[in-house]
Amino acid sequence: MDYKVSIIGAGMTGSTTAHWLADKEIADIVLVDIVEGMPQGKALDLLEAMPVIGKDVNIIGGNEYQITSDSDIVVITAGLPRKPGMSRDDLLAANAQIIREATQNAIRYSPEAIFVVLTNPLDVMAYLTMKVAGIPAQRVVGQAGILDSARMRAFVAMELGVSVENVHCYVLGGHGDEMVPLTRQSNVAGVPLNEILPADRLAAIVERTRKGGGEIVSLLKTGSAFYAPAIAVAQMVEAILKDKHLIVPAAAYLNGEYGMQGIFFGVPVQLGRTGVEKIIEYQLTDEEMAAFSKSAQGVKENIAKLNL
Repeated sequence: MDYKVSIIGAGMTGSTTAHWLADKEIADIVLVDIVEGMPQGKALDLLEAMPVIGKDVNIIGGNEYQITSDSDIVVITAGLPRKPGMSRDDLLAANAQIIREATQNAIRYSPEAIFVVLTNPLDVMAYLTMKVAGIPAQRVVGQAGILDSARMRAFVAMELGVSVENVHCYVLGGHGDEMVPLTRQSNVAGVPLNEILPADRLAAIVERTRKGGGEIVSLLKTGSAFYAPAIAVAQMVEAILKDKHLIVPAAAYLNGEYGMQGIFFGVPVQLGRTGVEKIIEYQLTDEEMAAFSKSAQGVKENIAKLNL
């Protein structure tokens, strides 16, 4: 196959990402993890499923980074998951070391790769990946906005009893409890949410969206979400490899856009073969801009803790 995608971290999210990508049949897949035998076993199991679904995808697993050599895309899912009661920011110190090592090893074998980062706290880890890899900002993108927007879409569809295909939601900002669901731009078949939902129900959906990851953590008790985050990553990988110029909400490096500088932050981006091709700027109200600024402040504070 023409393309190669390496996934660093073969836990539930990493292996599920491999599953979704294999079904799309767009690239050969490599799973890497520090746990001996685990990535090899998962890769073999997934490879043996390919004849059933008729997909010609090569899938391998290992514990050494040499097998990731010449990857077109490196997906980083490695890191500690949240436990009940933890925020994404609580993972900062431990996951920063994991991301640093993963990035150093991956860039050594794939110097031209585009990095898609999923590890929390997402915006800060994407920033760290760019700095450690020493690559242009457009080659690093964080997956968060697709997931958060999908959660909001699911909640709206449940509330109104309509197909999720008719629901379009846009959640921007930092991937945390201060994320910014844009209810004014979100709609159901073109009808703005604030015209189709009572204010109290819309507010409840916004709050559930912000707490969506924590809700799953509290239910699972021993892990965090993986199906939805993994398919969101797969959509981004597909958009990049197919050069689709797809506009999605994602964490990108801001250099003056939305009045912000030097941070990764959730905004609408256009994805293509070079990575982040363009950042789309919405005209925000004063209230939306205030929410953006509040969300960005938390990201800036966590970046400062990295002491880069």
